[in-house]
Amino acid sequence: MEETKEKEQETTTAPKWEVKDRTYFLVGNKEPITFKISSRNTTRHPLMWFDQEKGYERELRYATNKRSPFVDEQEGPVTLAHIIFKDGTLFVPKEKIALQRLLSLYHPGKDRLYREHNPRAIAKDELEDLELEIDAMNAAYAIDVDQAEAILRVEQGSSVSNMSSKEVKRDLILFAKKNPKTFIALANDENVVLRNFAIKATEANVIKLADDQRTFKWGSNGRKLMTVPFDENPYSAMAAWFKTDEGLEVYKSIEKKFS
Repeated sequence: MEETKEKEQETTTAPKWEVKDRTYFLVGNKEPITFKISSRNTTRHPLMWFDQEKGYERELRYATNKRSPFVDEQEGPVTLAHIIFKDGTLFVPKEKIALQRLLSLYHPGKDRLYREHNPRAIAKDELEDLELEIDAMNAAYAIDVDQAEAILRVEQGSSVSNMSSKEVKRDLILFAKKNPKTFIALANDENVVLRNFAIKATEANVIKLADDQRTFKWGSNGRKLMTVPFDENPYSAMAAWFKTDEGLEVYKSIEKKFS
């Protein structure tokens, strides 16, 4: 008895299909003149959906004269049709419920090839993007010049060395606004600062990088400091080496020369 009540309650509270016009758009803001997605099951392009209640996969097919997108529910002759996006979008009127349900609920290309236009979801995503952008810009504004230079060097290279502190700060904030995720990742990466430290030390001839990019030496006496592991960026390798006991002593020695 209790199970029956629970099932009735689940059926009552289950979300109903909203009858309305729907628009779908290709992922990645793509706008080809035409783009066709699978409308029936084939060996090359399977169109199946696993039904958890029934416990097996069900074949899908778009038939304009049927109310269901499931082949096992399509009785009699069927009229097949292609599913074609034009200029990156596909408008499906509310009368074509079978096509809407296929695209919105069952098609394996959903969220991979295309998405349904959802103003609320878009607003939520845009708000999250704006919040991330604001957080990144605030962090960029608060960062000290040395770290700002280190982060910006990843983006702009050695030209940062010729920039004033205000120029560095300005470009960093613009970088944070344009690429907030990348900026935050770099700001949280301690190796970025160490890598910049190694580059500055090389530019100041405190240390030297061999022409083959394989060895760091002291600039004053040519004594070898470290060998760069094969297939690694030399400055990234140096940044990691600075964290070792031997590297830390060298780091402190270089730091004194800059002070």
